[in-house]
Amino acid sequence: MKKLLVISFVLASSHSFGQSFIQGITSRLSFGVKAGANYSDYMNADFKTDPLVGFHAGGIVNFRLTSKLSVQEEFLFSSQGAKIADVDRKVYYVTVPVLLKYRTNLGLYFEAGAQTGMRVHEDVKDFSKQLDFGAAAGLGYQSRMGLGFGVRYVAGVSKAGTVGDFRSGVAQGSVFYIF
Repeated sequence: MKKLLVISFVLASSHSFGQSFIQGITSRLSFGVKAGANYSDYMNADFKTDPLVGFHAGGIVNFRLTSKLSVQEEFLFSSQGAKIADVDRKVYYVTVPVLLKYRTNLGLYFEAGAQTGMRVHEDVKDFSKQLDFGAAAGLGYQSRMGLGFGVRYVAGVSKAGTVGDFRSGVAQGSVFYIF
């Protein structure tokens, strides 16, 4: 009888602990949507390039570590590239930035981290590599209601093309809403 009571107590305790642990994690999660403009170009190219205007849009997952510090991951569809010899060389990526975000009491925030981009389409076949890695940094404002805007620069750290040693560079301006 004692063993049955002990087992029942342990099972009830572990169930309560499991629920509170899951609730603790989910209370720190927030989700949102984001869209904006890109201004991209190729850096260190052996040929003349001009910047190209594009766009990005997608979703946000934010995990709060403390009241001011969080880890934010985004899943974005992004149009990038450059103008080469008066021809737009557009490359479309699914990008996943993972950022450490510090938010002040006034709503201003600073962010830095890494970004991985996977090519899903390009206008000129075999011009760009399948993966593009970059370092990202930005700043912006997020209201208490969740509406915000920000700017970010992503500097390519890997070769962006199949020929040459050029890297991508993308400046972004965004509007977002965190639920």
